[in-house]
Amino acid sequence: MTVPPESKTDQPLPPPPPRLAFITVPLLIALFYNAFSLLTLPFAAPSLNDMLDMLSRDGVTTGTPVQLAPEQITLVLWIAFALTAALILWLYFTRRAVLEGRAWGRVSAIVLAVLSLLALPFGPILGIIMLIGAFDKQVQAYTVR
Repeated sequence: MTVPPESKTDQPLPPPPPRLAFITVPLLIALFYNAFSLLTLPFAAPSLNDMLDMLSRDGVTTGTPVQLAPEQITLVLWIAFALTAALILWLYFTRRAVLEGRAWGRVSAIVLAVLSLLALPFGPILGIIMLIGAFDKQVQAYTVR
């Protein structure tokens, strides 16, 4: 009985490059931030209409002030829950794939980094750090699987 040669995915990974942390640490920070945001979401229901009223008084919105019915508030919170949960899963699996040296994890980290450039105030900082790490030559060589 012959043993098949090891495939490329069965080979042990080389030690992770130092700049791999430039990707994994911001992903972990975003993961914890969004998890905390998900936990505080149910407490946003009472203040949602107050926030809309404040925006209309400050002149941010024009026209008559918008007030949401309880059913609409519930719908908004469920949609926010689903989107935040999906983002948490995306962050988790991307970080895991980058640590395992998978190429799709690096590409996904680049997409997340570009999207985080829009999330003020700390998103641009995390996004720039992630992009620096993602385009490092050693990180590119590490994430080839």
